[in-house]
Amino acid sequence: MSLAAATPAVRITRTKPGGDRSNPTTEYSALLRTVRDAGLLRRRTGFYVVTFAAITAALVATIGGSILLGDSWYQLVVAGILGILLTQYAFLAHEASHRQVFESGRANDIAGRTIANLIVGISYSWWMTKHSRHHANPNVLGKDPDIERDVISFTKDDALRATGFYGWMTRRQGYFFFPLLTLEGINLHAHGLRTVFGRGRVDKRWVEASMLLTRIAVYLAVVFTFLPLGMAFAFIGVQLAVFGVYMGASFAPNHKGMPILPQDARVDFLRRQVLTSRNIRGSRSMDIFMGGLNYQIEHHLFPNMPRPHLKQAQLLAKAYCESHSIRYTETGLLESYGIVVRHLNKVGLAADGDPFDCPAAAAFGR
Repeated sequence: MSLAAATPAVRITRTKPGGDRSNPTTEYSALLRTVRDAGLLRRRTGFYVVTFAAITAALVATIGGSILLGDSWYQLVVAGILGILLTQYAFLAHEASHRQVFESGRANDIAGRTIANLIVGISYSWWMTKHSRHHANPNVLGKDPDIERDVISFTKDDALRATGFYGWMTRRQGYFFFPLLTLEGINLHAHGLRTVFGRGRVDKRWVEASMLLTRIAVYLAVVFTFLPLGMAFAFIGVQLAVFGVYMGASFAPNHKGMPILPQDARVDFLRRQVLTSRNIRGSRSMDIFMGGLNYQIEHHLFPNMPRPHLKQAQLLAKAYCESHSIRYTETGLLESYGIVVRHLNKVGLAADGDPFDCPAAAAFGR
């Protein structure tokens, strides 16, 4: 069935027929106007209140279950559930940082900072700085912090610089990617602490520092007070591992394996966001599992759009891209993980291919 046949009710505000690119700014403005006219940028605060309440109720139930279990290794199941719930809270903090929850920017900041620092244990200021840079230039070399070299190399040049054991691991980094995510929870907490206690500028530094330290103190006090020493360490390890894997598994499919653009690439906003992003197909359960990040293209095109409206926006954006001959990428979740693993291995091998050999990336180079 064709897209047009599947969505007959979709009405698109058009630019010139055939997708004329003489004025790319007008192209995006037309799509934005269509989305705004459909009411998809209106806040859905009630949705977020209910979602927060549901996650918090699940957290209270989890704590209650932990108390009933007592000195039992089944506490590690509780630790895994806690890792999942903290990731769900992180999704809410992410959405507040994008001004999706409240009309007031101040209210969004308070909610985002409180959830991120006091509940999840991640610096809100660190996240805002890093994530804002990513949204402005997704998959653009030298501009997107998400593709800067860390343990994983995202470009051929970075992979070629890896030597020794690190080089051996880099050549197989796709296979190591998901196991390494078990350490991502520690990495995220460490970034937060380094940020708030570092020398760089931090908005509301001491508010964040006090929240992070309070969260750490209360968490450790509860775990080590009510669990035997060995079980307490195991509990924290499982919770951090599940949290790291869940966070990474939710964010990695969105851009990894998509075109990486040169720093001086001449790409308009609409194409820069669509061509470097990947959506994940699925039902409502996928929306919950990924916190709306499965609609990554729409999230990048309309970053302040509330999660409940992303599915409707997808119909508009997908049809608009088709009518303007813009490649729109959508895969299944497991398929996306396979793409990520193969891409990282290809980059790690630093052989045949170049991260810029994707036609979409090459088309916009100088």
